[in-house]
Amino acid sequence: MTRTTEYKSPLGRMLLAVDEEGLTGAWFEGQKYLPEGVAPENEETALPPVLESACRWLDLYFSGQEPDFMPRLHLEGTAFRRAVWELLRKIPYGKTTTYGALAKQLEAETGRRVSAQAVGGAVGHNPVSILVPCHRVVGQQGSLTGYAGGLDKKLRLLILENPSAEPLY
Repeated sequence: MTRTTEYKSPLGRMLLAVDEEGLTGAWFEGQKYLPEGVAPENEETALPPVLESACRWLDLYFSGQEPDFMPRLHLEGTAFRRAVWELLRKIPYGKTTTYGALAKQLEAETGRRVSAQAVGGAVGHNPVSILVPCHRVVGQQGSLTGYAGGLDKKLRLLILENPSAEPLY
């Protein structure tokens, strides 16, 4: 059974979802790719521990701190998407990488050719925004591109993590 709660972030409302195994989703209001069957009407008044943990994590994150724990996650998707999402989790706080660099990492791990576009598709369908840091993936030469929650939010998340970074355009 999926349980949800609303989280009020500085960038707008988010919907958080969990099942019996862990956090299954964190989406900004109006974000692309919100799965069917996950809606605020399933909202719980007494939060399960995983939702409480996710809210604490987000509170720390939005206060400008790097959280030192991760709520239990339950990421569902194809094997390819899960492999990409696992690479996203390894991108250090305050750093960025490119879709092409992630494709090369997957090629090295699997021995199969992987396109940056395929990686971009998997990144775009990441169900757990921020906690699985898809916002840390940029285009070639650091160009700001692609974010299901909106490029304005992506830029603000990158600045939150690294205020002294070179501007992205």
